[in-house]
Amino acid sequence: MAVKVYGPHCASTKRVLVCLVEKEVEFEVVPVDVTKGEQKDPEYLKLQPFGVVPVIKDGDYTLYESRAIMRYYAEKYRSQGVELLGKTIEERGLVEQWLEVEAHNFHPQAYNLCLHGLFGSLFGVTPDPKVIEESEAKLVQVLNIYEERLSKTKYLAGDFSSIADISHLPFLDYVVNNMGKKYLLEERKHVGAWWDDISSRPSWNKVLQLYRAPI
Repeated sequence: MAVKVYGPHCASTKRVLVCLVEKEVEFEVVPVDVTKGEQKDPEYLKLQPFGVVPVIKDGDYTLYESRAIMRYYAEKYRSQGVELLGKTIEERGLVEQWLEVEAHNFHPQAYNLCLHGLFGSLFGVTPDPKVIEESEAKLVQVLNIYEERLSKTKYLAGDFSSIADISHLPFLDYVVNNMGKKYLLEERKHVGAWWDDISSRPSWNKVLQLYRAPI
């Protein structure tokens, strides 16, 4: 039975879809138009009571929060597809560390930058130039730390790709390809090389081709 993934065109859902493709897990998508507020419909709230995407249904099992879903499938199907959690407990620890860094240090800045500089009008948000400026400045600080890390390892958790890298793809794609801010990466040699590597993964290009957001 294929996994049902709700809200495929949204950024957070795309990290889940990339993980499923990498792990060779069969899935089907269920559209949820967040610009029309469909994530707040009563039937959807039965699956995700906070009214956000994504959520998955795997038989009788329901799970939400994109990073939790990635962890779940990377572990459940560890014996197939690409290894995304590391091979040792120490490597797993670093994967978890950098996934937390993405969630708490990178994502808030990238999200605010995109919300105010790219798709605010879709959600009734008036762009605030001050938020854009501050978010980009904070994102630069994060990328400087990434540059130091990536000068020592090919990927964030080590010399192997992981869910920590995948998790950056959706919002970095917005920043680079929709907002025209690739210079933020190109100014940092190792960050730029890392982005070129992860953004060229067949799994990411497949997801983008199928479910690119209408912005």
